[in-house]
Amino acid sequence: MKSILIIGLGRFGRHMAKKFSEQNNDVMAIDINEERINNVLSVVTNALIGDATNERFMETIGVRDFDLCVVAIGDNFQSSLETTALLKDLGAKFVLARASRDVHAKFLLRNGADDVIYTEKETAERLAVKYGSDNIFNYIELNDEYSIYEIAVPSSWLNKSILKVNVRSKYGISILATKQGNNIFPLPKPEHVFTDSESLMILGKNEDVSRFIK
Repeated sequence: MKSILIIGLGRFGRHMAKKFSEQNNDVMAIDINEERINNVLSVVTNALIGDATNERFMETIGVRDFDLCVVAIGDNFQSSLETTALLKDLGAKFVLARASRDVHAKFLLRNGADDVIYTEKETAERLAVKYGSDNIFNYIELNDEYSIYEIAVPSSWLNKSILKVNVRSKYGISILATKQGNNIFPLPKPEHVFTDSESLMILGKNEDVSRFIK
């Protein structure tokens, strides 16, 4: 269980607070808007109405005691920047800040953010990969070089085993799991025979997967 502080309770912050709580984390939420605070009272450990750019107010929170501080302010970049810098000045261990533009991400990182959530860009890129190909059902970027993809089984692989297809050596990808409906079967054995009723969760270099899909 982690101790988490979330500042900013718009849709993004509210959903994040709810998910953190579902994972049995200890979550404190802060927002300047009373209505937003009331909307999360049932799902967080504690919630406070206050201005996160006010140093005196933030000093009472004890931000150095949280494992993670999330700056989820999305409608006021100046407040987001000031809050991020203030959290670090007060001894926050790890600050995760939300950005909506490239320039915002750069300034947040320069002013104390340990990592940046770029929701619009990340969502757009993931959806572009997913819907830009008939054979990709889902996509998770691990870094600039590697990603995990959910793909359809190539027709040439049907009724053949992983070993016979020689997947890793021939295509440079690894099969992490097979999926049938909502059921996932991790780490299939080399003897596993491909069928048209399943999809594959694969890991590989983006350039190798792109070449393979084409």
